[in-house]
Amino acid sequence: MKSCLWEYADCDVNEIAEKYIEEKPQIGEIPVAPDERENTPMIQGTGVEDTTMTEGTVTFDIRFTAAVPSVHQEPGGSGEEKIGLILNVEAQNQFYPGYPLIKRGIYYCCRMVSSQYGTVFTDSHYEKIKKVYSIWICTDPPGYRENTINRYVMSEDSLVGQIQEPQQNYDLLAALMICLGDTKKENCQGILRLLSVLLSSEIKAAEKKEILEKEYHIEMKRKFGEEVSQMCNLSEGLEQRAAQRVLQGLQQGIAQGSQQANLNSIKNLMDTMNWTVKEAMDALKIKEEERSLYVELLKDKKSD
Repeated sequence: MKSCLWEYADCDVNEIAEKYIEEKPQIGEIPVAPDERENTPMIQGTGVEDTTMTEGTVTFDIRFTAAVPSVHQEPGGSGEEKIGLILNVEAQNQFYPGYPLIKRGIYYCCRMVSSQYGTVFTDSHYEKIKKVYSIWICTDPPGYRENTINRYVMSEDSLVGQIQEPQQNYDLLAALMICLGDTKKENCQGILRLLSVLLSSEIKAAEKKEILEKEYHIEMKRKFGEEVSQMCNLSEGLEQRAAQRVLQGLQQGIAQGSQQANLNSIKNLMDTMNWTVKEAMDALKIKEEERSLYVELLKDKKSD
């Protein structure tokens, strides 16, 4: 919040935690449905799942609300009414999971805005809409995006004339992409280094605690130390699961018709490396029970 949200740039980290986070972050709790309902009383709070009859379910990793410091409210604001935010934090391994990740971040923002009907405001009281942030922590981005932070916001363009709307009336959503990288590189500093250290599967818990204490002055009290250790286990587990998914994908590929690909690979190795059938199959780690099949297929290929 301090590093990436301008509303808290001048605040102390402890001050943010103690004064401005309004509710316990919600993780895996019962959702508050955003469907439009008639004669529904005001319901304060946000759910980690948005569910509608037509749109299915969208699950948020973490969601919580926070108050904006009065001295840091949006330019043009009166400061008379308390301004609140809804924040969503997501962890993501793949930066390109088959679609532009930023579009998913913007979609999450839109859902958090629309789901406020019936939870934050009712009827036509759109003035009560809270600004939302969707913050994505990308643990394995492509090289060119490593150690970068990008923010995507709504802005005003005056096409004719010089009229300016108060910023708080349109600055309602922002998506952030925090792309982690190698902790040894010079540009891995601040929040990037902090998160990279915490989520690293290579740095042991004791070293993480030492870095947090010396570089970020975070007291390693017993409870927090235990949480750091749990995060170490989490990062190692994530890495193991990612490797397992890759292996499963390879196994499925073999099971679904890679027989011809294996046959071609065996033949190519025999031709280019001047290997025997056994040497080629050893290199490709072909299972013993499948080897006789490939030997027969190679004989048939020669006869053709």
